[in-house]
Amino acid sequence: MATIKVKLRKSTVADKPATVYYQLSHRGERVQITTRMHLPPEEWDAAKGRPHPGTDRAAAVQAGIDGDVARIRRIVGQLERAGRRFALGEVVGLFRAPANGSSLTAFMRTQIEALRRCRRFGTAKNYERTVSSFSQFLAGAELPFEELTEELVGEYEAYLAARGVSRNSSSFYMRNLRAVYNKAVRLRLTPQNSPFEGVYTGVDRTRKRAVDSLLLAQLRRLDLSGDRALALARDLFLFSYCTRGMAFVDISFLRKSDVRDGAIRYVRRKTGQPLCIGIEPGIRELIDRYAEATRETPYVFPILTQTEALAAYRQYQAALSCHNRQLRKLSRLLSDDCRLTSYTARHSWATVARNCNVPLSVISAGLGHTTERTTQIYLAMLENSVIDTANRTIIGLLEG
Repeated sequence: MATIKVKLRKSTVADKPATVYYQLSHRGERVQITTRMHLPPEEWDAAKGRPHPGTDRAAAVQAGIDGDVARIRRIVGQLERAGRRFALGEVVGLFRAPANGSSLTAFMRTQIEALRRCRRFGTAKNYERTVSSFSQFLAGAELPFEELTEELVGEYEAYLAARGVSRNSSSFYMRNLRAVYNKAVRLRLTPQNSPFEGVYTGVDRTRKRAVDSLLLAQLRRLDLSGDRALALARDLFLFSYCTRGMAFVDISFLRKSDVRDGAIRYVRRKTGQPLCIGIEPGIRELIDRYAEATRETPYVFPILTQTEALAAYRQYQAALSCHNRQLRKLSRLLSDDCRLTSYTARHSWATVARNCNVPLSVISAGLGHTTERTTQIYLAMLENSVIDTANRTIIGLLEG
């Protein structure tokens, strides 16, 4: 196994900082890799091969060293697993391979910028979260595509698990990385080596979030005349339920021009699918209730005021957090075990529709799902109370 030592080379020019370099040794061969990191000699701990801690500069240099050493070790490990002898010059060559264009993390950042230009801010934010997590795992180093192996992806999954990241969150990161990697394959930046085959990329079923029609009726009857913020949250929740589970992002960006000829016509921001919803009296009542409050904006509800894309999206993110806080307050007014979120109305509409024997294909179309399989995820886990009721009926047949 090759050994790596981190050292500092003093400059021959007076008052010029010293240079960090790595000394690699393997099978009697020794090479050096000079870095672009510089540090005054008095800030270097020669015995430990690292900067003296305590300054921002020392922390930045140490982060760079950690990333480089981790990458060198990955390169050496990859060459050793190939089962052939190798020279250190090969390690140096792979280490010095240009990052831009051959680096997964660099390519991912270009995709984030492209998504922003296309105003796909939600996906860009998801990719930002993913590249931030993956970069922490890599200790800040760039990762050439050829080093993205199934083994490395497995190590990243284990790294996430060790830090208490849930399976669904881990899967979220893996799916984003896989999407970017597959795009790089399509662009012929790298061959397809299927590095994600051994990790979990599914979605675990979570606790059912639907509420029944009786609780929804109770919510509708609440007297919230003394709290405008709570009243708005309640009305937006009911509007979502009445419009077949319209997502909060689509409600926020819903424009008055989308409401015409007795229908609401909009495009789901998540999937790009156009939907048309007939305006029932309950929907019209909720829209009209906020007509005066939105007189100066193009939007149906008083959630957004900005019209520039990025500014409006940031305002939406803040509004979503506020909306969920208000829904938690509403939950406490309804029931001890009730937990309303911005998703609950959507799940509730699907569940009530199922309990009314609405066909799965109709529920799927109503929710704007592209496949019935997605709808089945919503409906796969019945509430225990529903199962208990069915069981009570079945047992009752024995007494007949």
